[in-house]
Amino acid sequence: MEIPFFALIVAALAGIAMALQGSLNAALGKIIGTLEATFIVHAVGIAVILAALYLFRLGSGNIALIKAAPWYTYLGGALGVLIIFGVVLSIPRAGVANATTAIIIGQLVTALVIDHYGLFGLERAPFTLWKASGLALLALGGYLMLCR
Repeated sequence: MEIPFFALIVAALAGIAMALQGSLNAALGKIIGTLEATFIVHAVGIAVILAALYLFRLGSGNIALIKAAPWYTYLGGALGVLIIFGVVLSIPRAGVANATTAIIIGQLVTALVIDHYGLFGLERAPFTLWKASGLALLALGGYLMLCR
């Protein structure tokens, strides 16, 4: 499977945004509270996406097809709340680098399982010795990052 370079650049930019977002969310949470910050983050997100979809007409899909989506695809919204809450809670206590390291390890292990089984209708990408080696190196890197 050839991985498009542009997709990796976009993913890297998303990673940068996630680290910045986590830091900003944690700073907001310290001021107004964890659940309150989680709410505000989602409210601002709703305002931004509504503007993108309806004011600037940036959407390229068809929101009327929402009924065609399987029920479990809606769980992403609930998981978004859990993610923001977890980030707001963990970054002030563990630090940005430590919390982000734990987040990345959790993301990668889950992604490997999803890829291996082709969950949610996604293309299967079997777990290989190379991926196991990468995971081992990531675990070592995570250990080194989290050691004091």
